[in-house]
Amino acid sequence: MSGRAQRQHPGRLTKRAEFLAVQRGLKLRGRLFLLELLARGDDDPPRVGITVTKKVGNAVERNRIRRRLREAVRVHAADDMATGTDYVIVGRREILDAPFGALKDELSRRIRGNKPARTG
Repeated sequence: MSGRAQRQHPGRLTKRAEFLAVQRGLKLRGRLFLLELLARGDDDPPRVGITVTKKVGNAVERNRIRRRLREAVRVHAADDMATGTDYVIVGRREILDAPFGALKDELSRRIRGNKPARTG
């Protein structure tokens, strides 16, 4: 095993009810995406859900936006996520034209700057 610290891989939000629950939390609007977050109040790994509405474009464009967001979370932002927190990222069309470096920096900056306070 190497000397590097173990990365905590975020889980996934899969059910509609989980996505709807996060809507009650903090909303951070930006040019590239909307970030919603909600503290669950436990010490489990963070969970992430990514969604792109049909208003954004056709299926090919929506899938490309999802892939870019997933990779930005995997490569850069996962280390900044707080345990016991659910995150929903709503992608916008501008992600298609944004440089990947700008996307991952913006995502990391928003997550790092807004770790929610514990509730409960």
